[in-house]
Amino acid sequence: MMNLKSVSSTTFHGLESAVAEAPAKTRAGAAGSVASSDSLSAELLLVKGKGDPISLPAPIGMRSILESIIGKDDRTRILDTETNPWRRICALRISAPTGVLVGTGWLAGPRTVMTAGHCVHHPQMSGWATSIEVSPARNGAHQPRVLSSTRFSTVDVWVNGNDPDFDIAAIHLDEPVGDELGWFGVSSMPTSALTGFMVNISGYPADRGNGTEQWFNRNRVLRVSDRRVFYDVDTFGGHSGAPVFVYEEEGAEPRVVAIHAYGIGGTPSDFGITANSGVRIIPEVFDQIAAWVEQDTP
Repeated sequence: MMNLKSVSSTTFHGLESAVAEAPAKTRAGAAGSVASSDSLSAELLLVKGKGDPISLPAPIGMRSILESIIGKDDRTRILDTETNPWRRICALRISAPTGVLVGTGWLAGPRTVMTAGHCVHHPQMSGWATSIEVSPARNGAHQPRVLSSTRFSTVDVWVNGNDPDFDIAAIHLDEPVGDELGWFGVSSMPTSALTGFMVNISGYPADRGNGTEQWFNRNRVLRVSDRRVFYDVDTFGGHSGAPVFVYEEEGAEPRVVAIHAYGIGGTPSDFGITANSGVRIIPEVFDQIAAWVEQDTP
């Protein structure tokens, strides 16, 4: 059991944690009030449930630990970003004392955007970001909505020690853009249920459009640890903060089960796999997300 504390530039909120293998917790998502045409990208690309077994990639020692493209680059650009679920994913332009960075976030509620902790606070940024521009459904130069925030939260174990197992953060918005665009559901799934699931990841990498284009990839969960999820999915810098989401069955709504944060260099060598990874939505992370969404509710 771990007690997480939410940390922002002005407030601290205590939170009781739950055990990692507690029964599954779920939060429903929302489609949004703005009508969305059928997404051809969603129909052709999204993977659901658990499929047939796949071969594991080569051991990590046989590939560069500095790369997050695993083998052939299989990413696909999403062009119909204003349809579901893509419009719930946001391009981030992060202003910090050390410069401007790019990242990814996703709507978890009307006024709450989830991302990686290192997108809001990191020693290489000299601490906290100063402001973050949030652009849901960005498609190159086309930005349907642009919002700006100077209010962010992460957790104490990230601020105090950069613990990769808790590299999570929230961006708090003044405008309830999620009411129009919708938001992702969230699920804390037991290890036995999550292992082998097909996962979807879409975000705004720096190597394609300098963080202005949304790129997608999918594959299987290769391994689940107590606090991380490891998968054979191509990502690049700028994808940090992207939703790792599943469809538990045909017709189900997408639910985020992890927050993407690391390339293959973050995978323990003794796992014997080449995989990128994200922070697992365990019960205490689930509760923290719920607390941030509630905090942003008038």
